[in-house]
Parts: sequence; structure tokens; C-alpha cells
Amino acid sequence: MRVAHSLGANVNLDIVRSFFAVVEQGSLNKAAERLRVSQSTLTRQMQALEHEVGGPLLDRSSGGVSLTTAGHAFLDGMRPVMAKFDAVLGDVRQRARGQSAGLRIGYLMSAASEYLNPALAVLRKAHPEVRVKMADLSPGEQITALRRGEIDVGLFGPEGVLWEKEFYVRKIAVLPVLVALAEDHPLAASAAVKLGDLRKEVFVGAHDHDLPGNNPWIMRLCKRAGFRARFVEDADSLTHALSMVVTEGAVLLLPDYMKRQTVPGVVFRALLDADVKWALLVAWQRGKTSSPLKTLLAALSAAK
Repeated sequence: MRVAHSLGANVNLDIVRSFFAVVEQGSLNKAAERLRVSQSTLTRQMQALEHEVGGPLLDRSSGGVSLTTAGHAFLDGMRPVMAKFDAVLGDVRQRARGQSAGLRIGYLMSAASEYLNPALAVLRKAHPEVRVKMADLSPGEQITALRRGEIDVGLFGPEGVLWEKEFYVRKIAVLPVLVALAEDHPLAASAAVKLGDLRKEVFVGAHDHDLPGNNPWIMRLCKRAGFRARFVEDADSLTHALSMVVTEGAVLLLPDYMKRQTVPGVVFRALLDADVKWALLVAWQRGKTSSPLKTLLAALSAAK
């Protein structure tokens, strides 16, 4: 049974396709044969379409049909619409069957080199036909993109547990936590610090729409260590956060993989509290999981 996809108030895509067939064949009779419908049915469809747009789209004669000025405008305007619809529908059908030829990945740039890049190498070897589209997004932006269907998979920190009811979520790694300090900070002379050493410091926070749950996480850690966290400001980005470490003398908690970064004026020190960890998570759309995505997920899990 064919499903009539609605395009406008009373216009469906099947009628638009019939219109295209009439134009290509130059005849209602030939178009009806091609579409395997009666000529009277096709005539009624064209009349209904013309009624909906408010005027004739076709000039009819004994020699066939031709386009009116309005018909040319309708044909030219609808071609890209139909092409886009067909492309989207084809992609959705592939994804529903777990057979997508593309993979759209949201990620954290800071985590890419150690975790994502090796997994992408495995993916390319196993599925060279797959087109990979990368998007460097904050965790909050990744969740929005997942909800909108703009990406298939996201890579972010412990805030991912907030969305386990919406998406599939898997833990890739559990990492120690670092403290970012200005290089002239008194604690910078230590090889490592305890959370309790930071009781007099101010922390760099993050906007909840960028890094959901970050500030409450810091507040819980500090409360457990016996003091109340104070924040200097919510950073707009990692670059902004690290600049405040230098300019404001604030401290910043980061995952262990950041120790490989070189940031002028900033030093990274290990946090000695063994119970303070940072989880790296991957989340992906619920439903059938494509073979390329399964390969990527397996490769990410192997990087633990």
C-alpha cells in the first residue's frame, strides 16, 4: 500500500510525482501508462493540484500537454524540494535498517587524539566506504544535536549519565583528575595536590548549557572534602577557562588526558584524592545500530 506524504494543506507528494511524470511524458495518457493508473484518475489528480495552487499548471491540447508560466515555476521550485525529500527519506530508511553509509560524530577536541582518532583509524580500515562527518561540540551542544538527529554519536564527560534514559550510553574510560594552576601559583611547586589544599581557592565554572552538571559536581567534591566551593566565573570554552587560570589565579579541574597539553602560563598537577575520577562516555541514538557504528564503539571501548 502506498503512503501519501503530505506536502501542503491538500497536496501530497504522490500527486507532485504524478505532475512530474506528466511533464516528462508530455501526455496524460502516456504518464498514466507509466504510473499504472487510469487516465481519468491522473486527470483528477492534476485538476486537484491546480485547484490547490489556484490556477492552471498545464495547457492541454490534442497533441499533449505543456507547462503554463505557473507550471514552470511550480516545476522549478519543486525539483529541489523533491530531491531533498527523497535524499532524507532514503537516509532515514537506511538508518532504520542500521545500514547508514555515513556516520556523524560529535566530539570533544581535547579527547580526540587519545581516544577518538585511533578508533576512527579502525573504522576506516573496516568500513572504507563510510563517510564520516566530524563536529567539535561542547557536551551540551552534542546532546542538542543528538536530540535533533544532527549527529549519530557523541563523546563527552561524566555529564553523559544524565541522558541514559534518552540514548544508549557507554563508559569508555575512567580517568584521574588534574588541577590546572597558574605557573606562579604557590601550589604549582608541588608535584601533586589534594582537594583539601584548594579550600581557599576559587574555581573556574562552566555554563550548564555547555557542560551540564559540571558546577554541581565540583560542589559535591568540595563538600566531601570539608569546604564549600567558590566560583570566579563560568567559562565560555576551555580556552576561556584556561585563560582565567592565568589571569584570575583560579583553579580548574580537568581529566587526566589534558596533562599532554602545553598551555602557556598553566601547569597541570595530579589530584591525589583517589576517589575523585572523571568518566569519558559515548552516547548514541536508540534504535538499530549500524555496523560502522558498532565498529567505532568497539574500538572506543578497546581504548580503555
